[in-house]
Order: sequence, then C-alpha cells, then structure tokens
Amino acid sequence: MSKIFIPFSLAIGLAAGQLAKKLFAFVWGRVADEDAPDPKHREIPYVQLLVALVVEGAIARLVRGIVDHGTRHGWARVVGEWPGDERPEVN
Repeated sequence: MSKIFIPFSLAIGLAAGQLAKKLFAFVWGRVADEDAPDPKHREIPYVQLLVALVVEGAIARLVRGIVDHGTRHGWARVVGEWPGDERPEVN
C-alpha cells in the first residue's frame, strides 16, 4: 500500500511548494516595500539577495516538512500503516 503513497505524496508536496511561495511573498511584503530580489535581477545588493534566499529556503523547508509529516499521519489513520520508517536509525 505504501507504493500508492508516493504519487499522493508528490502531489501534496507540489501543493506545499506553492503554499511556501505564497507565504514567502507575504512575509517579504510585510518586511520590505518591494518584491523579493531574484538571482536573475542584475542590480541587487548581495546582502539583500542572501537574506531573501535564506528566508525563502527556511519557509520552504518548514512548510514542506510540516505538510509531509501531516500527510503521513493522515495516511496512517486512513490506511493503517505508516509510509516510511518509524524512527531514525541509531548509529
């Protein structure tokens, strides 16, 4: 049954990525009066670009992690088995 989880998880992950983009745009809009800098832009300060990329990456990772974990919990409730490892491996 876990093989069915993979396409389901991919679709939810894509939606989480879009949510993260919108959340970043909202957060950046509250902090700055301009759009977030993009690496494609020619004349932007490196410090501003660095801050924008770090914040964007943190928001993306946070949203994707929470959505993935929640999706796995929902799957386990519906199907009755956890898709993946129960605990991290101990070295």
